[in-house]
Amino acid sequence: MHPDGERILFTEEEIRARVAEMGREISRDYAGRELLVVGILKGAMIFLADLVRSITVPAFFDFIAVSSYGTSTKSSGAVRILKDLDRGIEGRHVLIVEDIVDTGLTLNYLVDNLTARGPASLKVCTLLDKPSRRQKPVEIHYNGFTIPDEFVVGYGLDYNECYRNLPYIMVLSPRVFGGGR
Repeated sequence: MHPDGERILFTEEEIRARVAEMGREISRDYAGRELLVVGILKGAMIFLADLVRSITVPAFFDFIAVSSYGTSTKSSGAVRILKDLDRGIEGRHVLIVEDIVDTGLTLNYLVDNLTARGPASLKVCTLLDKPSRRQKPVEIHYNGFTIPDEFVVGYGLDYNECYRNLPYIMVLSPRVFGGGR
């Protein structure tokens, strides 16, 4: 384990198994349809790459980058689109892929924004859900793991752009980020 971690929350093997299971579930639900998978950058990129390899229906990709955290460990509540989708989503079946749903502020904004663009359907897939911190309601259709209120990194999740490359998810030691959230 990385020296900045308190403990590993999910091993590489646990993540791999759960992501494959989610891919099979998504494939069943979208059988006979094309799927537009929208990854939220940067955190969801590793999860999305592994997930789509388990999806068997025709899948197209696009990416959107939003920010409500900056370099903080807390959401500011002000959501900004840093990079929008490259193509329209009207009439398409869209699956938003997110790394973690925490307060729900960012995802709630994004769901409202994309729904206004007229997709045939819009669902949310997240690797991690932290419902104890929810401030805005978000319907999650596919959830990898529900986690307690701890600051986690690895497998795409970062603190100040570090730790994304870890193959597991660990609880980051409060000594690294100052502890108080």
